[in-house]
Amino acid sequence: MSSSSAPSGQPSHEERRPSARTDYAGAVYGSLLAASVVATAGSVGDFPRLQLIVLLLVTGVVFWAAHVYAQVAGERVIGRSLDHREVRRVAGHEWSIVEAAVLPAVAVAIGPLLGADRSGTAWLALAVAVAQQVVWATLGAIRAGASRRMAVAEGVINLLLGLVIVAAKAALGH
Repeated sequence: MSSSSAPSGQPSHEERRPSARTDYAGAVYGSLLAASVVATAGSVGDFPRLQLIVLLLVTGVVFWAAHVYAQVAGERVIGRSLDHREVRRVAGHEWSIVEAAVLPAVAVAIGPLLGADRSGTAWLALAVAVAQQVVWATLGAIRAGASRRMAVAEGVINLLLGLVIVAAKAALGH
């Protein structure tokens, strides 16, 4: 980490970087992705619970792989071979996209234990995805050093984004 400070006396971006490896942007993105999968899965037919769980997890893995490839390829100097350490670093950093699919998938799995039918289970998974999206966005803002007001704004913006997906699900009639 850099030992220099920003001119305003505030720590530089590197100094504020969290020590944990959590990629909050990836977690927010993955949560939006999971919510979108749940919201639209029923519009193309009825998905049994196991299929929805697999769809959530596979979609998370595919988008994770796409993000890893895009970042590594985008930062690579043409003509240089891939640095496998860099690929592993980027893959680890972007893993939160996959992790964000896990809680909605768990919600789908436990829906029947809670007495939820397919529709209720889908709504539960969607609620979990939106809730975690709001939490990850708010935590990311806090860990980045945002003021309380800015952290709340991040949460509200992400709640509104999640509610757009909820409205889409409701409009699709399932």
